[in-house]
Amino acid sequence: MNTPANDKKVILITGASRGIGAFTAALLARQGHQIVINYARNDLEANQVVEKITAVGGTASAFKADISQSYQVEQLFEYVIQSYGRVDVLINNAGIMCFQKIEALDDETIEKVLAINLKGSLYSMREAAKRLEQGGKIINLSSSVIGMKLEGYGIYTASKAAIEALTAILAKELRGKNISVNAIAPGPTATELFFEGKSEALIAQLAKAAPLERLGTVEDIAAVLDFAVSDASNWINAQVIRANGGII
Repeated sequence: MNTPANDKKVILITGASRGIGAFTAALLARQGHQIVINYARNDLEANQVVEKITAVGGTASAFKADISQSYQVEQLFEYVIQSYGRVDVLINNAGIMCFQKIEALDDETIEKVLAINLKGSLYSMREAAKRLEQGGKIINLSSSVIGMKLEGYGIYTASKAAIEALTAILAKELRGKNISVNAIAPGPTATELFFEGKSEALIAQLAKAAPLERLGTVEDIAAVLDFAVSDASNWINAQVIRANGGII
């Protein structure tokens, strides 16, 4: 999707050092947008994403912040505004996967998943709601496991179901500000996060589950995010777009 010269946006992507976030950052940078790559741990991976973007003439920088800590989210937004003058789009991509039956979950795992997937996304939404200007966009990453209700995905599904509810509520709360809030809900997608902790048999089963009989790719999801960022999506608000090959 080609972006007009007067439609360059400052886009903050959380959890963008690898996977869907990293690929989306590179795609949007090629459109001429200015990208801020948030990450929590891996300096090398984050810097590599920035280098790949700048090597082809794009504009990007990285900022390390643990979004489960509200003060670090505030620092992240401060950095973006001080560096680029504004924030136009937040892509709430950071998250962790937990594949474990509910009865086996320990307190630490529950707290970790909710701290990043729910609290981290909520902190970012809260800050974006305060700081985005007219015409801004908040795009949250949910998951199609909400509809699939798969065994072993209990706490992960709960965290993403909360994100979908918050998406619709925040969209209504931002009435009059011309800021849209939507969620993208990928189905099983071939990323490191997806493959982690799964058997070959389960991966094969999930790959066949959709009528299109394959896993999604980062390219598939990034293309939907590209549309969600663009002005072509301006009339879409408070919605969940399910990019899952028809799995539900």
